[in-house]
Amino acid sequence: MGAPRTQPTTSAPLRRLRGLKGAFRTGQARSLGIPARTLAQLRDAGHLEQLSRGVYRLASRPAPANPDLLIVAARMPRAVLCLISALAFHDLTEEVPHAVHIAMPRGAEPPRLEHPPLHVIRLRPASLHAGVEVHRVDGLDLRVFSPAKTVADCFQFRGQVGLDTALGALKALRRRRGFDPEDLLRFAKVCRVERLVRRYLEAIL
Repeated sequence: MGAPRTQPTTSAPLRRLRGLKGAFRTGQARSLGIPARTLAQLRDAGHLEQLSRGVYRLASRPAPANPDLLIVAARMPRAVLCLISALAFHDLTEEVPHAVHIAMPRGAEPPRLEHPPLHVIRLRPASLHAGVEVHRVDGLDLRVFSPAKTVADCFQFRGQVGLDTALGALKALRRRRGFDPEDLLRFAKVCRVERLVRRYLEAIL
């Protein structure tokens, strides 16, 4: 007697979910005709892993390098990865962030996440929209400040990340091929730390 077949109620939704190629939100599954109760059944059967409320991934896929970033990308699409988290993303620091550093608009509703822990900074519109890159991470769009904007932010928020961290990131950026001092100073001006960054930049050039 052969092995029992997978129930149609399970196999059909799984086929559709495989087309998402990464983590997904409940709303994305709903657009494929898969209700939340079916996601719960697939999770309980071990086919899905729930990363956060309303955020899932196929259990058969390789584990993501940083699931915390996926949660932020899925649950907080307006947020921008910044400071030490962005430095780590761009390989500009050896520090391991103990929280996910994100930037949000001033006056935006505070994030409500049980996990991961967040470190939130509030930025003016001119600074919040400057130097934003969009990276595809395990099927989701993650907004991250560019390397130069991140370094400028670290100087602006040096009281939170530490001046040593900002200086280390500046030196790491300086060593990058194609480094453009004017690009960095442009972001430093947006962050209102142009004179400070220029002084340290001239010292290492």
